[in-house]
Amino acid sequence: MTGAPETQAVPVPNSSEATGATFAALRGQLHDAAAEFAGGQDALEDILLGMVDDVDRAVGEPLEIFPVCHHSPASALAMARRLREKQPKVVYLELCEDMTPLLTELRNCRLPVAVQAFASEIDGFPPDWAPLSVVAPVTEASAEYQAIAYALDTPGVELVLVDRSSDHVFQWDTRHEQAERAAGDADTLHGEAVGVEIGDLRPRFAELEEHLLRHGKVRHWSEWWHQYVEVPLGDSDHDTYRQVMFLIGSLFRRLAPGRGERVRVDEDRERYMWTRMREHLAATGTDPADCLYVCGAFHAASRVEEFGVHGTGDFVISPRTATTWQYGLIPSSHTAIEAQFGLAPGSVSIAATEWAKNLRRTRTEPYRLAGQAGTKKPRPARTAPTAAAPAPVPTEDRLTGFLRQPPALHTLDEAELLGWSVDIVRAARRSGYLASTADAIAVFETSILLAAMRDRAKPTPYDFQDAAVTCIEKDTVPGRRDVRRLVEIMMGGDRIGQVGYEALPPLARDVHDRLAPLALNLQQRGVRRALLDMASRPELRACSDVLWMLRRLLPPGAARTVMGERRLGERSIQESWDLSLGTHQRALIELGYEGVSLEQVLEQRLRRTAYGDRVTTAEVLAAVEDATLYLGGRRLADELGTRALDVLSGERTVDGAPEVLRRVRGLLAYYRTSEPVLPQWIESFVRAGYAHYCTLLPTAFRDEDATVGQVAAMLGFLFSMESLALSLGCDRTQLELAVAQSHPGDPAKTALLWAAQVQLGTLSRGELRARCDELLANPLVVPSYPRYLSGFVHALEPVPGLADVVVEAVSNAFGRLPDAVLLPWLPSLITTLRSNAAELAPLLIREAGRVFPARLAALDTWVPPWRAAPERQPVRQAAGPRGAALLPAYPDTCDALARLLGRADPWAPAEGRATGPAGAALLFAHRATTDAVADLLGGGDPWVPDAAEAGSPALTARHPATAHAAAALLTAP
Repeated sequence: MTGAPETQAVPVPNSSEATGATFAALRGQLHDAAAEFAGGQDALEDILLGMVDDVDRAVGEPLEIFPVCHHSPASALAMARRLREKQPKVVYLELCEDMTPLLTELRNCRLPVAVQAFASEIDGFPPDWAPLSVVAPVTEASAEYQAIAYALDTPGVELVLVDRSSDHVFQWDTRHEQAERAAGDADTLHGEAVGVEIGDLRPRFAELEEHLLRHGKVRHWSEWWHQYVEVPLGDSDHDTYRQVMFLIGSLFRRLAPGRGERVRVDEDRERYMWTRMREHLAATGTDPADCLYVCGAFHAASRVEEFGVHGTGDFVISPRTATTWQYGLIPSSHTAIEAQFGLAPGSVSIAATEWAKNLRRTRTEPYRLAGQAGTKKPRPARTAPTAAAPAPVPTEDRLTGFLRQPPALHTLDEAELLGWSVDIVRAARRSGYLASTADAIAVFETSILLAAMRDRAKPTPYDFQDAAVTCIEKDTVPGRRDVRRLVEIMMGGDRIGQVGYEALPPLARDVHDRLAPLALNLQQRGVRRALLDMASRPELRACSDVLWMLRRLLPPGAARTVMGERRLGERSIQESWDLSLGTHQRALIELGYEGVSLEQVLEQRLRRTAYGDRVTTAEVLAAVEDATLYLGGRRLADELGTRALDVLSGERTVDGAPEVLRRVRGLLAYYRTSEPVLPQWIESFVRAGYAHYCTLLPTAFRDEDATVGQVAAMLGFLFSMESLALSLGCDRTQLELAVAQSHPGDPAKTALLWAAQVQLGTLSRGELRARCDELLANPLVVPSYPRYLSGFVHALEPVPGLADVVVEAVSNAFGRLPDAVLLPWLPSLITTLRSNAAELAPLLIREAGRVFPARLAALDTWVPPWRAAPERQPVRQAAGPRGAALLPAYPDTCDALARLLGRADPWAPAEGRATGPAGAALLFAHRATTDAVADLLGGGDPWVPDAAEAGSPALTARHPATAHAAAALLTAP
C-alpha cells in the first residue's frame, strides 16, 4: 500500500512447491483406501485426491482465503479470532459490489436486517420481471458481520465488496430459477426478492445429502451441519478450520451433478471476484499478505483459471444495463432467512443461541459496530498495523489429524438441560397445555435417551425439541403455538430486526416527521391507536392527510381506520386509527424507493395506473377520484379525466359500465356542489359516454356475455345523464333509435327493455301491467318469471319510478299462482334476487313498505292500489270567463316586476278588459309574418274577414292544410 514502510521481500512459495508435500501423507492414505475399497484406480480415487489438491491449492494462495458458511456460529467465532490475530488492512467480502454505501448504515439498525437493491422501472430485462429486488440478510452470528464491523470501526482498514452487482444477478440467473427460490416466500419480510448469501454450503447431489442425513440420524441438513461441523470446529484452531472448510467445499463442488447453468454461474462469480481483487491490488499496490478474502467454502475451492493473485484468465465483466437501482436497508427476521434459503425452521434461532454460548465459553470478544442498537459499549478502536507483515509460516497438515481423531465426548450439561426442561413446561402451561413437573422430568430423560440412540453423548437442541414434542404435545394444540414453536421461541425466538431512523430513506423519515404531532412511537412494532380531533386541534388535519395516503399506498394492516371516512366532498372532524408502521417497515422503506414524498409516489402510481396497457375506464375514473381525494387541486384530476375520455372511446365492451356509472355520478355530484362550473373533461365525458352507450346498447341487449346488471348500468347512465347530455348538444333521438333497435332474447333483458320503453314514453304503464298479466297467465312462461322479475328489479337503477310496478308484479305472482307452482318457484325467486339484484332490493322493500298496510289487522280489509277503482272527480263548470284572475287581485308582484323592467303601464280597469273569446290578436295585427309562414308551409288559405273569429277553433277547421303542415313541422325530428 502506498505510504507503507519498506520491508524486506520474502519469497512466497507457490502451491505446487511448498504445499505439495504438506498433504503427501494424506494423499497416500486416500490412495490406499481407494485401492482397497474400489479395487483400483477409478472415479473414487480421482475425487478423493482431487479434494486434497483443492485444499492444497487454496491453502497455498498468497492472498489468505477465509472460507465461511452462512449464519454459522463456528465461522463467526473463527472470523473474530482471525481478525484480532492478523489485523488485515484490506478485507475482500463476497457481497454485491454495488451495496457498499449501505454498510455504514448498519450501525443505525437492530439486527437482523437485509441490505436491499430494488428496481421498479427496468431497462434491459423482460417487462414481466419487474419489480426486481435483491436482498442480503445480515445477522450478528455471521462471519460477514464480523468482517464488516471490523473494517468499518478500525481506522486504516478498507472493506471491498467483490461479488457481482445486483444487475448481474439478473443478467446471469434465469427467471425460472429465481421463481423457484422465491416461491412461497411472498409473506415473509423479504417478500419475493432474490436472496444472495455468503457461504451457501449445502450438497447439490441429492443422494449425498440423503446419505449424510440417514447415517447421521438427523432429520434435515441444518441439524447435520450443527452436529458434525459446528460442534467439532467450535474449538479448533485457525489452520484446522480453514482446511476442513476447504475440504467440505471441494467435496460438495466435485459431487455437484453435471455442469449445468448453476455451476456456470458459480464459476462466473468466482472469475468476477478474482478479477475485481486483482484490479484493486494493482490499483492500490497493497501486499496480498495484508489482505483477507472472505467467501463461501464452495467458492474457496475454485478451479477456474482466474483463481489467485497470479491467475491467468482474462475474464471480461459485462456492462450493467440501463436499469436504475435503488438501495436501502429493510428489516429481516430469523423466519424470513430460513424461508429465503430453505433452512430448517428454528435453525437460525438455534445458531444465535449457540453463538452467544460460544462467546461465553471461549471468552472471545466479537466485533460490533459502534452505536448499534442492542449492543454493548464498543471497545476502543484499534489502528491497523503499520509494521511489516511477518514471514509466512509453512502450513502444517492439520486435516489428517482432524479426520483421524475420534469425536470429542462432550459431557452432559445437566444444569442446562434441566433449565430447558423447566422452561419448556412453563411455556407450555402458559399456552394452555396441561403440563406438570412430571413432564419436565420426562423431557429431560427423553432428551438423553434420544441422544444415546443417535450416538451422541450430549443432547443437542434438536434432540431436546423432539423430546419436548414427544412428551408434551397432545392430540390438539390448545393455543396458537405448538410445542415445536415454543421450543424455537425459548431458544431465541424469531428475532426481528429494525432499521433506525437515520438509515431510513427520505420518504420514510418525512412520514415520521409529519406524524410527530401524534406523539406515538411509530417505529416500534405492534399496533398504536391514534385519536385525531381536528375540531379542537386543527394542526392534526395534516396528519390525517398523511394517514389517508398511507392507507392508500401501504398494505391493509399498516394504517387501518377505526372511525372516520373520507369521500368526495366529505371530511371527518374526528378520526381513530390503528397504526403498525413498525411492523410494516419494509413496505414503507420500499415506498421510499419510488420518490421523496407521499404525494409524488401517489401521483406516479395514479399515472402508471391510468396509462397502463390494459386499463379500463372505471380504473381511470377511480384514479381521478383518488387524485381529488388525496392530492387536491384540479391539475392531475383534469389530466386523468381526459385520459378516461380516451379510454372510453376505445372500449368495445360494457364490462365496466356499473363501475363507470357509480364513479361518474359521484364525481358529478362533487363538482356540482364544490365548483362554480363543471370541468371541461367531465362535460366531454358525458357527451361522449351518451353517444358511446347508445351505440353499444343494441349489441349489449343481444350479447349473451353482457349481464343484465351491465345493461341496466348503461341505461342508468343514459337516463340519469340525459338532461346534461342534451344541454351539451346530444340528440335524444339517438337513444330512442337504440332502444327501438334492441331485441333481446333473455327474459331479464326483455323486462329491462320494457322499463326503458316506459321511461321513453313508447310503452304505457297499463300496457306494461298487461304484459305482466300475460306472463303469469301463460304456464310455459311461469318457470322463467323470476328472471323477468330480476330484470324489473335491475330496472330500478335507470327507472326508479317503476318501484310500484315491480311490487305489483311480485304481489300478483304470489296472489295468482297456485301453491303447486308457487312453492317450487319460490327458491328460484329468492336466489335470483339475492344473486342478481342484492343492492337494489332495499329500494324494492321500501316501496313495498309504503304500499302494504303497517298493521296485520288492516290486511284483511286492505285493497291493493292497482285493484282499487279510480275515483271520479266532479267536473266543475266555469262560472265566468277564464283568465288570470289571481294577478289582478294581487297586483303588487306584477307592479314590482314592471318597475324592475322599467315599465309604468297602469292596470286596465276590469270593465275595460275583453270579455269575448281569447284569441291570437297579434297575428291579425301583423299579417305579413303569418302569410310568410303560410307560404313556407304550402298553405294559401285566405284570412277570415271576421276578426271576431280569430283564434277560435273554427279558424283551424277552415284551413286544415296550413294546420297540418305546421303540425308536421313541429313534430319533425
